[in-house]
Amino acid sequence: MDQFLHDFLAGKNFQQLATNFIPHYTTLISNVGGILSQENLGRIQRALKEAKLKDVADIIEESLVAAENAPLDVAVIGESGTGKSSFINALRGLSYEEEGSASVGIVETTRKRTPYQHPKYSNVTFWDLPGTGTPNFQPDEYLERVEFATYDFFIMISSSRFSLNDALLVKSIKEIGKKFYFVRTKVDNDLYNEGKRKPTSFKRERVLQQIRDNCLANLSHIGVPDSCVFLVSNFDLDDFDFPTLEETLLKELPVHKRYTFALLLPSLSDASIEMKRDLLKEKIWLDALKSSALSFIPFMACFNGFDFPQQEKCLNIYRSHFGLDEKSVKEIAKNLGISKEEMESFTKSLNFWLLVKDDSIIARAMNCVESYCSVNGGLPSTVFQFFKTYFLHLKFINTVADDAKILLHKTLEKVSLRRCQRDVSDCLTE
Repeated sequence: MDQFLHDFLAGKNFQQLATNFIPHYTTLISNVGGILSQENLGRIQRALKEAKLKDVADIIEESLVAAENAPLDVAVIGESGTGKSSFINALRGLSYEEEGSASVGIVETTRKRTPYQHPKYSNVTFWDLPGTGTPNFQPDEYLERVEFATYDFFIMISSSRFSLNDALLVKSIKEIGKKFYFVRTKVDNDLYNEGKRKPTSFKRERVLQQIRDNCLANLSHIGVPDSCVFLVSNFDLDDFDFPTLEETLLKELPVHKRYTFALLLPSLSDASIEMKRDLLKEKIWLDALKSSALSFIPFMACFNGFDFPQQEKCLNIYRSHFGLDEKSVKEIAKNLGISKEEMESFTKSLNFWLLVKDDSIIARAMNCVESYCSVNGGLPSTVFQFFKTYFLHLKFINTVADDAKILLHKTLEKVSLRRCQRDVSDCLTE
């Protein structure tokens, strides 16, 4: 039971609810932050103190609409051959062979800024910007030409060393108050090559530290000291520094853009799955709090009935957020070498009716209603439907997130096995 929602619906003292609001909210949010800004947290708390429940509902609705519809524009800069296009494709969940993917090749493919919309989230665009490697590079002219003001942040990509032109551009980006991040790609290739060259003395962590130290020394040399470099592989986003890059970007984004960016990130680590889980559970709670506030306003529709088609649609949306939509499930099954039916034997979110018929959901809802009725009297069916839907949606989120983790680990095991087989094959052919 969510005690805050229960106390709210039971009409407990609003002064006490206002005091408990922020402490309770902080227990719900992800480690990268929540959907509500500090300003709106304060506004909601003040509205609760004054029992202005319409204001509470309006502030929450305003925050949720901003979070769901916020445009996100990401600029990615790098020379040809650095893995820039592959990085964009990976973030969009596309292979380079799929329709709409960014062009990948050894020749220069980006001569002007090129937008790539996310296939699931139409308000998210990745911009493939021209490289800076021209003899007469002028950062101010470059930024004006690529319309710098339209981007939320810049990602600077290199597969070896960052250039003096990169440093000049970064200084100009800092001056205009935009965020930038250095990403060193193709570290998987470096590790593989180093392992082939020095099979007996090779140590993965030592090689990675050498790559990082070289990048930092390079950046310091060209005039960008005290930088942070993220080491990534576009083909193994779950490995190396990509999870740290995800968390850093989310923490530093404006609060109203955090939700959108979290949803588009591929579920390639336990950490990214947990961030999505927390943000979606927070959204469910905020929706429930908004409905609770509206329930006190006469003639205001607040609680919807329990509609099975609507609940199934909701489950499918959650599955899509975690990369378990029908298309993705078929692809995962193909990669694992199993049928969809076999996949359903160790997952739960693919069976809607199994989830909605769970007696524990009804029991939890009834427990809340009985407690509510001990204060208010009667047996209001609308409150029962409210809690039934609320707990079911929490179950949807938790089940889908748990399934995403199961399939992630099975996929990683399969990838690890293939790598071992490849390494053995390489040894046998030498």
